[in-house]
Amino acid sequence: MLRLNELKLPLDHPPEALRAAVLAKLAIPPDDLLGLSIARRGYDARRRSAINLVYAVDIEVRDEAAVLAANPGLRLTPDTTYRFPTRVEPPARRPVIIGTGPCGLLAALILAEMGFRPLILERGKLVRERTRDTWGLWRRGVLNPESNVQFGEGGAGTFSDGKLYSGIKDPRHLTRKLLTEFVAAGAPEEILTSSKPHIGTFRLVTVVEGIRAKVEALGGEYRFSARVEDIVLDDDRGVRGLTLANGDQIDADHVILAIGHSARDTFAMLHRRGVHIEAKPFSIGARIEHPQSLIDRARFGALAGHPVLGPADYKLVHHASNGRSVYSFCMCPGGRVVAATSEAGCVATNGMSQYSRAEFNANAGIVVAITPADYPGDALAGIAFQQHWERAAYLAGGSTYAAPAQRAGDLLAGRGSVALGEVEPSYKPGVHPADLAACLPGFAVEAIREALSRFARDIPGFAMPDAVLTGVETRTSSPIRIVRGADGHSLNTKGLFPAGEGAGYAGGIMSAGVDGIRVAEAVACSLVGMPPVERMTRGEGAVAYG
Repeated sequence: MLRLNELKLPLDHPPEALRAAVLAKLAIPPDDLLGLSIARRGYDARRRSAINLVYAVDIEVRDEAAVLAANPGLRLTPDTTYRFPTRVEPPARRPVIIGTGPCGLLAALILAEMGFRPLILERGKLVRERTRDTWGLWRRGVLNPESNVQFGEGGAGTFSDGKLYSGIKDPRHLTRKLLTEFVAAGAPEEILTSSKPHIGTFRLVTVVEGIRAKVEALGGEYRFSARVEDIVLDDDRGVRGLTLANGDQIDADHVILAIGHSARDTFAMLHRRGVHIEAKPFSIGARIEHPQSLIDRARFGALAGHPVLGPADYKLVHHASNGRSVYSFCMCPGGRVVAATSEAGCVATNGMSQYSRAEFNANAGIVVAITPADYPGDALAGIAFQQHWERAAYLAGGSTYAAPAQRAGDLLAGRGSVALGEVEPSYKPGVHPADLAACLPGFAVEAIREALSRFARDIPGFAMPDAVLTGVETRTSSPIRIVRGADGHSLNTKGLFPAGEGAGYAGGIMSAGVDGIRVAEAVACSLVGMPPVERMTRGEGAVAYG
């Protein structure tokens, strides 16, 4: 098979036009084209007056060598088959996975498929029970600290836009393994070919349940409401077991730590136990909402609303004059802003959408990059920094889990809002007009103010006075990195395998899932005495898509 990239066709082309375009591009007779399948489809909207669909297609031809020689742009179709490093009879002691977000989910699946019968511990509840608790905060202002947007089966990604794309390097095509498993568990098949696949919250719930069923059928075991309180170490700093909050003791010498970016109590426990942790950069800001129709017109012009294009997204970056980088984060077309706190007396926001992306507003985090120099202290100082601003947001919102909200026009004018305008905020349990300067660092407010005006050059209307900013967005990524060595083990704690977003090695569903696969392979190799499949890097930061 051969891969033909960058094949452009008009937005409304008939189905037969794709085959005709391949024949014309390769200059071969129709009988020589034996088969054709779409590998990837996206669009090029750089010229709003002439938006094209862009295809990558896999083709089977009669004389492959001759066609390949005559077309320098062609490549052999890559082999994306996933190959397990080993398969085993069940070992005497199971590997243990802490956390069931995308990282823990894929780690559990890979280990189960290799025969290791993993034990999976989750501090929160099953995904549908957790969904009810999450709605309890959104509808009634009642927070369950152990079952919410951050904690529970599926992890934080369950209540998101469900983006399944990332900026990570993927030479082994591990993302293909992830997407294939998602489709097998109930995701739409189009995620295998879309250039920007997403599935939304409700479909993610089904996928999470489907993968759990497969893991259990292969001998894996889940325990919910099972928060890890402590780790047991031997004299050589090797892991020997775990203590749960209910007092249960679990023997374990291979533990994958896939706890997500908000397990602050677990971070503190690991720090007390001397596990090597470093502070790392993250970002802070607010969620901005516009009418989705405004974004569609800015991106697609007269073609706004075209069913093939769907709701438009955007990606924006500005380097402010105060030296700060400001960028859009986790953009959710046709979505809503959601309450994402996991701690009493704190307000934190995130964005979410369903598969249809059919809500009236577009939203995105507008966030400012910060570094450990902004929060000097020990390795956990970034957590205290997050908590400070989340508590300030709780107070600014009226101490009811309502969030502080400010009109863009008021932010640009340097005054607090006393009322909102035509853009109705989507955040539940509600918003309170306020001044975000009370719950964000001064340098962040200054940089965001400058960025809004700059972003309006790319998206006319972005700085519209009635656009709503809802605060605060603090959990863009983990504020720490639990450092691991080339073999996947913690740098100084044998048998502990830091993984995913919480450990500082991923940002978003795809990169977290891929890291789960890689760490599962490292655990499997360690258990059977094999060298690692690949060296585990320090992971200096995957692109975060939310």
